[in-house]
Amino acid sequence: MSDNVLKKDFNKKDVERLRNLVKGKAGERTTQGIGYTKKEEFHKEGDVWEADGRKWTIQDGIKQNITKLDKFKIAAVPLFCPTCKGIMNKQLDSHYFKSYGACLNCSKIEETQLKTSGKWDKHVKNIGNKTIDQTIEEYKAFIKIKLNESNKSFITEAGEVEKWSGGINKERAQKALEEGIEYLKGLKKN
Repeated sequence: MSDNVLKKDFNKKDVERLRNLVKGKAGERTTQGIGYTKKEEFHKEGDVWEADGRKWTIQDGIKQNITKLDKFKIAAVPLFCPTCKGIMNKQLDSHYFKSYGACLNCSKIEETQLKTSGKWDKHVKNIGNKTIDQTIEEYKAFIKIKLNESNKSFITEAGEVEKWSGGINKERAQKALEEGIEYLKGLKKN
């Protein structure tokens, strides 16, 4: 005869852990801590704070680390379309979400509604004009950065520092900026 008797004694915390697992509470505690308790901080949407040498914020109810690469987080595509709540798993859904903020099907429905209501041409003009406005702002920022750069010295591939004389003709650069902006504004459709 063989004994199929479990010969291990269970501690109270083992039993509590099993109860939590059965109840679906896998993350619940089974013991009480004694001594140091960490001060709890509560933050709301949009707060920015520093902890453990990192900056944190809460966006859309999610705690996020603030890094140098935050602008690339915007390109992330959600699992579900914000408009129709459908799964975004089609090949072109990610591209349409980045451009229009919705999946391919929702974008097609919106475009069809615009075309049938006669607002399509105005919609296309608005998109083109917004693109031109964005290009103008980027152009201004680029020129501003270039005007504030120092070009008095240059480091060669060999690591030697060469001293340069001269500089940027700021009046000429400003005139070119204004001419470029006028040209871009001329491309806008009314």
